[in-house]
Amino acid sequence: MSESKPKQLVLVDGSSFLFRAYHAIPPLTSPGGEPTNAIYGVANMLRKLMADYPTDYFTVVFDAPGKNFRHELYEQYKAHRPPMPDDLRVQIEPLHQLVRAMGLPLIVEPGVEADDVIGALAKKAEQEGFEVIIATGDKDMAQLVNAHVQLENTMSNTRLDCQGVLEKFGVPPE
Repeated sequence: MSESKPKQLVLVDGSSFLFRAYHAIPPLTSPGGEPTNAIYGVANMLRKLMADYPTDYFTVVFDAPGKNFRHELYEQYKAHRPPMPDDLRVQIEPLHQLVRAMGLPLIVEPGVEADDVIGALAKKAEQEGFEVIIATGDKDMAQLVNAHVQLENTMSNTRLDCQGVLEKFGVPPE
């Protein structure tokens, strides 16, 4: 009797993808003049991930607009960050529409960051026997890596497992 392959869940950090695409791709616009570079970049990254990981368990998670629980704990949370550029902000809703049109579940949970949702989903999926791939460029997510959770960086085309985290950061994920 052959051993069955575990189910695989791909969790995409849509917010990380959004910023990375926006800064990596020169300004592009639609025929109507709307900015599209972030939409274009994220769409390409999603298509590549879907081809690399043909699974039925795939979702894209974005930060919700507004403050989250961390702002209640620390008033200056992310106060040093500049505001989102307007030409990026206007791409968010069309990008959400594109993600849905691609047939992918989209999660935007008010009051928490995408990282929190991804971390909770990764832990729950691991408990249910899934192998989890977290697609992000966010280094903070390395703490989630274990024997069943790995990080995929689509910009550098690298994957981090436990040994990779140790080599890159000098400490194990835990």
